Amino acid sequence: MTSRERILGRVERALADVPRDDTPYEQAVPRDYLREHAERTVAETVDLLAENLADYRAIVHRCTAAELPSVIAGLLAARKSASVLVPAGLDEGWLAATEIARVADRPDSTPHELDRVDSVVTACAVAIAETGTLVLDGGPDQGRRRITLVPDHHICVVRVPGQVVSAVPQALERLDPTRPLTWISGPSATSDIELDRVEGVHGPRTLEVVLVD
Repeated sequence: MTSRERILGRVERALADVPRDDTPYEQAVPRDYLREHAERTVAETVDLLAENLADYRAIVHRCTAAELPSVIAGLLAARKSASVLVPAGLDEGWLAATEIARVADRPDSTPHELDRVDSVVTACAVAIAETGTLVLDGGPDQGRRRITLVPDHHICVVRVPGQVVSAVPQALERLDPTRPLTWISGPSATSDIELDRVEGVHGPRTLEVVLVD
């Protein structure tokens, strides 16, 4: 028996006494909670996202689409990156202004190989203003989850305002729960019992977010 069969067997046994005509889950849980906590203009929502990203110690940049290649090139140069990991579906124009060696997102890349990469550039699926959270869903311009967890420097591009929502309920409506969702609120960080903060333990030590208008 596989682990999958064992888990599904437990679920089946747990549901054995549930009537077939029981209220469906989608209807059993009330959905009358607040969808957002204030009425904001588009500009105010984007400003709130930038504020909360910075509060989580992400480094926020804002630019136009025409400026994006030079901004990314500048961030990689400032980091002295010699290599950058690139998802297969990333817009090639985003890296047009840099000659840094590209590393492809390959299924057989080992953790040690990924650890030797200096930076990774991705897009995102959605950004949540009220929580300062970026959500990646493994799309072609985001790549596999591990490419944003192992390299120490992550540049994430957010298209404004199309990818920005106010609150979590609005984000969930846009996301497919069957996809590998990664929720990012600032660079990786943890604290011990004395609240000494350590960054880079479970993911990138540095997160730079580019809001592209």
